[in-house]
Amino acid sequence: MGCFFSKKSRRKSPDKEPALTGVEEDAGTNAAANSSAGSEEPQKQYSWDKRPKVDPKDFMLTGVKDATVGRKPGTLNGQQFVIQECENCNIYVFDHSATITIDDCVNCRIVLGPVKGSVFFRDCKDVKCVVACQQFRTRDCKKMEVFLCCATQPIIESSTGMKFGCFQYYYPELAFHFKDAGLSIFNNNWSNIHDFTPVSGETNWSLLAEDVVVAEHVPSPDPESDFKSVRVSTDASRSIVPLTKGGRRKASEESCLFVFFAGDYTTANARKLIDEVTAKCFVLIQTKEVSMRPEDVNRVFQNDAEGLLEYITKGPVVALELNGDGVVEACQSIAKEVFSGTKVFVSENKNTASRDVDNFFNFADMQMGL
Repeated sequence: MGCFFSKKSRRKSPDKEPALTGVEEDAGTNAAANSSAGSEEPQKQYSWDKRPKVDPKDFMLTGVKDATVGRKPGTLNGQQFVIQECENCNIYVFDHSATITIDDCVNCRIVLGPVKGSVFFRDCKDVKCVVACQQFRTRDCKKMEVFLCCATQPIIESSTGMKFGCFQYYYPELAFHFKDAGLSIFNNNWSNIHDFTPVSGETNWSLLAEDVVVAEHVPSPDPESDFKSVRVSTDASRSIVPLTKGGRRKASEESCLFVFFAGDYTTANARKLIDEVTAKCFVLIQTKEVSMRPEDVNRVFQNDAEGLLEYITKGPVVALELNGDGVVEACQSIAKEVFSGTKVFVSENKNTASRDVDNFFNFADMQMGL
């Protein structure tokens, strides 16, 4: 479940400055006399001399109040980042990073580009944020609204008034930042929250309303700010991450499993399917992108496994659970009409569809350690 440390062990600034890449030390001149000609040897060049010098202050936001601040695309490039002791700020980090810690922030709106590792909020209050990451943690936080894309199970500790919704965001570089951070847009466990310190009779977290509008909680950058050149959209239809229903109660007892096997257009095909089914008023419940072995195929697809074995060698599969009365028949029709030249698996009928969904997503959760 990861390690959690007591507040007494927490290091305060400046010790919390991120460990940055680049060795900053003097190689020395080390000149010596040439015994035959009496001339000096050329100064040696070491690899660390050629690395760009890194200023830790470029990777921190500390003590900012009543301002719009952050980082533009191309300024972090996978470095660690720290945000601390900010108050009443709009903070935009439009780049991918290694890890991000947010400490002692109050009444802030925060947007974080894809984070390869963990995002850790500590001692924050009244924060509204958009976050995409591998791991999400909070400790000693109060009243947060989080629009989340998280590859693993999000964890809260000693936190109250936590509300979660599905990631809904777009800016032009975002798809590249997801790739650079090693995150899949289809692996999002935003609603599968684990409360590390539950209190009997109390609920420390809940899900935001299904029709929530991100822009009403986390505003886009002001046109007069330094981020006016970043073209942001919080429209769910433009979101890089598909909008899923998650752990909310399903409207129908009928679901369908639709699986795309690896190919040049797997992501585009999955997004096209989502557009097709949502236009017919069906609902996307969950998605997963995961690699499969032959034994996994046999266990998940059972009688249909033999014809699918050759396709798993080409890369991960992308699976979607779609829900609504008549969804199986609709998906079968879409598969024939729209994806006739693409290798897919679609539940055969509504009597076996729920088994298909359970088989695949139970396997995927175990594969990903959820």
